[in-house]
Amino acid sequence: MPPPPPRAALRRLIPTTGLHPLRRRAPPSPPVDESPLPDPYALLVHDPIDLLSSLWRRAFAHPLPAPFPNLSGYASRLDLWLLSYQRACAHATGSFPPRQAVPLPTLHSLLRLRAAALRRHPAFPWGASTHLLLRSPADTPSTVPVARHKLAARLANAPPPFQDHVVQELLLLLLEPVFEPRFSPKSHAFRPGRGPHTAIRSIRSGFAAYLWFITADLTTVVDALSPDTILSCVEKSVSDRKVLSLLKSALNAPVRPGSVPPRDQDLDGLTKKRLKRKVLRKSRKKKVLNEDEPKPDPYWLRLFFGFAPEQACHVPDYGHCGILSPLLANVCLNELDWWMEERINEYFRPSRHDSIWKEAGDEGCHNPSWPEFVLSSGKEKTRKMDFLRFGSHVLIGVRGPREDAVEIRRQLMEFCERTFGLRPENSSVEIEHITRGIEFLDHVITRRVIYPTLRYTASGGNIVSEKGIGTLLSVTASLQRCIRHFRKLELVKGDRDPEPLPCSPMLYSGQAHTNSQMNKFLETMADWYKYADNRKKIVGFCAYVIRSSLAKLYAARYRLKSRAKVYKIASRDLSRPLRESTNNDAPEYSDLLRMGVVDFIEGVQFARMSSIPSCDYTTFPRNWVPHHELVLHEYIKLQDPKFFCGLHKTIKRQEISSPQDDVSRMVWHYKVHGVYDNNRTSKKVNEWRSNDEAVSGDTQLLLDE
Repeated sequence: MPPPPPRAALRRLIPTTGLHPLRRRAPPSPPVDESPLPDPYALLVHDPIDLLSSLWRRAFAHPLPAPFPNLSGYASRLDLWLLSYQRACAHATGSFPPRQAVPLPTLHSLLRLRAAALRRHPAFPWGASTHLLLRSPADTPSTVPVARHKLAARLANAPPPFQDHVVQELLLLLLEPVFEPRFSPKSHAFRPGRGPHTAIRSIRSGFAAYLWFITADLTTVVDALSPDTILSCVEKSVSDRKVLSLLKSALNAPVRPGSVPPRDQDLDGLTKKRLKRKVLRKSRKKKVLNEDEPKPDPYWLRLFFGFAPEQACHVPDYGHCGILSPLLANVCLNELDWWMEERINEYFRPSRHDSIWKEAGDEGCHNPSWPEFVLSSGKEKTRKMDFLRFGSHVLIGVRGPREDAVEIRRQLMEFCERTFGLRPENSSVEIEHITRGIEFLDHVITRRVIYPTLRYTASGGNIVSEKGIGTLLSVTASLQRCIRHFRKLELVKGDRDPEPLPCSPMLYSGQAHTNSQMNKFLETMADWYKYADNRKKIVGFCAYVIRSSLAKLYAARYRLKSRAKVYKIASRDLSRPLRESTNNDAPEYSDLLRMGVVDFIEGVQFARMSSIPSCDYTTFPRNWVPHHELVLHEYIKLQDPKFFCGLHKTIKRQEISSPQDDVSRMVWHYKVHGVYDNNRTSKKVNEWRSNDEAVSGDTQLLLDE
């Protein structure tokens, strides 16, 4: 039998009439740079912290109206790419890998990722499921065959790839220092050095004497921002084309529906019960973590995250920007901040008959150590306005008639429609009077009328005391919000008279571990309500709920039937050990603790009201800036030769020697003479002796007289 003809001969026999055999076209793969990669170890020559410090210094020293140029020079540094990889690994695996522990293949992958990100044509493949340039260290390769329809379903619901997180970290490291000096000091969310505490302190120190408050929820406006609007706001401060094209591709690239986590939805009672049973079944099973799997957050931290205010829970998300989205939202809302600053300056109308704000808006006549108190005397009132923004939530205080508040509300809604292309709903922008109480960041802003005794020195040196009347700004924690959070976490039931429930997630933990977890939670809650007037009351309520919940848990675990028996054995703070058996042959707890067999049991904190710290009334400066910005401004001043020379001349003119000059003189004298220079020390000692002799002589003269 003759051998079969070769394949090439069969191809020549096929007629060329335009009919070709059907072939499946493979999906086009992204172009791969086949040029040899440079040595990555030769490129890792700089410290990434030094590079970022220089970027922060340049950004704060750069004039604000002009856009910041040449970010590509920083984006091409492999040191910053390696730092971004380390930060992404910390989020993915829970551990920050050392710089020396990153293997060579990963460095080569970072070089390919850098080339693909900085290449403008074609754009970077955001959300790619195949042909990945960099993989997470937690991703293990799989060789198990998968059916085609299952593979398609997995790719459709696959989470964002690890390489996207690395690029997002790099963009955040580059863009955050550029926009920080351009942001308004009135915004407090998603910024380093600022947070809910700074917002509450700003309200306490700067919102006294305001009668009308406008609360605006711009969440729908922020979520619906178009990519063109975001890019137009970014281009005002960044002129680097490579960074802008990378950001544009991240905003415009299509997002798979399965990769976006679903929002929390309101469920009916039956669905909630089914989900609760499912979660309980999963929680009872012991889960063994993989080698590279991150450990879950401790229970006390998850408990505290459940108390996040409504204004801080929502985080914007734009396209494939990820962790960059909150910064982009602040960039867009910064236009609103500076527009409000202009409205504040236009609205200010001073009155000489008013007791505060007679001439300047920021300079008040009231006591800075008690900024919440405002006198109620005076025929006319100064018209003034101030505002504060936390994320997409705006708080505006107006000192004037309600008609002015209505006009400001109308202008605010028109500005949002004109700038962002979307008008807020009427129900999301409300006007409320101070007497009704304004809820913001789970704190209630209201006022109290007080009658203090005013003492002053009249003509002739007489001290006059008279009764005065004034209002005191009160910032208290919302007890109803606290009860609502506890009910959501299933630690209490009921609203008006809440009844604590047993802390079931800690059922299989020891008494020492459970008490220590709850102590950390109570310490964090006491710090969260640090600037609330009713700090003792709200923290005492939290301690009561936690202590009662643990008592019910221990009663069920040790079969003691009631909380009273638990308190009788373990004391009020649950610090004494509870045993499962009542046999007397068990060793004493003190002996076991001495041998190191058992852990020390901490008592639950804040069991008594006297142990709860009071509210922190520390004054908050009106022109407050974070510490890192103060350091940057001082460093930039010292880098200026004119400022440094003027400072040096001032020191010489006032005959003040700097510590550097003293050290240099001491070292030079020791090198020349071989001994330390004691002349200046002896002169100082002689001056002190002469002063002591003069004082003793005056004392003796007085005694003789």
